Amino acid sequence: MAVNLDPDLLSILVCPKCRSEFRVDDEANELVCTNTACALAYPVRDDIPVLLIDEARDTRAEQSETTDN
Repeated sequence: MAVNLDPDLLSILVCPKCRSEFRVDDEANELVCTNTACALAYPVRDDIPVLLIDEARDTRAEQSETTDN
């Protein structure tokens, strides 16, 4: 299921934690922070981004596992 958000909305959304831009992860249905130090992934439910830090998933551990292999 692809993330279906208006491009204009995507252009103004930023990570609530660090204020960096997002990239869209269509496979996981998430918006992922582009700041590698933050790298939180926020879910998109019913085409609505849930930009709550408590709801975000930390992708830094996954990135380090990928680079270690």
